[in-house]
Amino acid sequence: MAEKISMGANGKLVVPNNPTIPFIEGDGIGPDIWRASVRVFDAAVEKAFKGEKKIEWKEVLAGEKAFNATGSWMPEATMDAFKEYLLSIKGPLTTPVGGGIRSLNVALRQELDLYVCLRPVKYFEGVPSPMWQPEKVNMVIFRENTEDIYAGIEYMTGTPEAQKLLDFLINEMGVKNIRFPETTSLGIKPVSKEGSERLIRSAIQHAIEHKLPTVTIVHKGNIMKYTEGAFKNWGYELAEREFPGEVYTWNQWERTKKDSGEAVANEEMKLCAVGGKVIIKDAIADNFLQQALLAPQDYSVIATLNLNGDYISDALAAQVGGIGIAPGANINYLTGHAVFEATHGTAPRFANTNTMNPSSVILSGVMMLEYMGWRDAAELITNSVGKTIRNKTVTIDFYNLMKEGTLLKTSEFADEIIRNL
Repeated sequence: MAEKISMGANGKLVVPNNPTIPFIEGDGIGPDIWRASVRVFDAAVEKAFKGEKKIEWKEVLAGEKAFNATGSWMPEATMDAFKEYLLSIKGPLTTPVGGGIRSLNVALRQELDLYVCLRPVKYFEGVPSPMWQPEKVNMVIFRENTEDIYAGIEYMTGTPEAQKLLDFLINEMGVKNIRFPETTSLGIKPVSKEGSERLIRSAIQHAIEHKLPTVTIVHKGNIMKYTEGAFKNWGYELAEREFPGEVYTWNQWERTKKDSGEAVANEEMKLCAVGGKVIIKDAIADNFLQQALLAPQDYSVIATLNLNGDYISDALAAQVGGIGIAPGANINYLTGHAVFEATHGTAPRFANTNTMNPSSVILSGVMMLEYMGWRDAAELITNSVGKTIRNKTVTIDFYNLMKEGTLLKTSEFADEIIRNL
């Protein structure tokens, strides 16, 4: 009998053996890749738990399919289902052009307060990559999901709202460096202490739980001192206040260096790292993007704001084969709500061709199974995807970049993963 996943009093998910999980198949290539992916999920759960566990899938509508059926891009019933059942998974969605919802994905994140965009990036052997040593890339990005410029507070030049804000900035706040006020659009970048802390706390907890060596706070605090600079400072303060026996921060290193010299500070950091403490450090965003190419092995968990995280997650995904195989999740660790999703677009010209790579949805499902605590099934899929790619039995995106590969359709690729479970 199907049951609902719930949040326990201890802050941990309570997952029954037959949970109901809503899904949105998505627009464009969404139906093709969902049909392939769901067969992989069901086969892995069956194999891992020998029939004792099974997911009951509940389709809900959003995007183009929802609009055609109901006249709404995001029906209230869909949002209610996402709230009620806590976990859900979705394919890519079309965002309406010319008004209405700015982005269906952003609407979901804001409504459910999904403050973490979680993007793991790792290399699967055999995936075509532009990098010399893509296997050195193995990071998990915690991208703040509800603040920064993605809050959507902006005003178009020539509107009364833009003029009102402009007058306030110039006349009330004494701002003098708006160079062309007559033609300037304006945006506001909110960054709160609470929003920053809950994101960075989640990143540190992940590093501790998974025994990862570092958390890097990536920011542009050298320029935006009171938003991104504050994000960094609040992160260091939180790390030392809430995780005193489990982390060692660059700020602590700086204090030891000042009091006892650099050699003593270096030895202290080395002892903490050897002793299993998570090293908390920071990097300016532009420098991090350089270092992610030159020395990706130096980074494991990344905590960053919304816009930085958008750039970084796609750039890192490109290093290991592109967003076509990049999974993603949007999570509120306090309420338990989580939406797992393909990170690529709808590719409408390839709709119903049964040719596209379903790996982004499949690996997002792996993240969902891990989040549920069904790690045996998650591991089966991860290992099988790796084996399938190593065997060069792939969809057209990889086939075109490989020598002596075997070209598979979307459904055939799923068949091969199930065979390799």
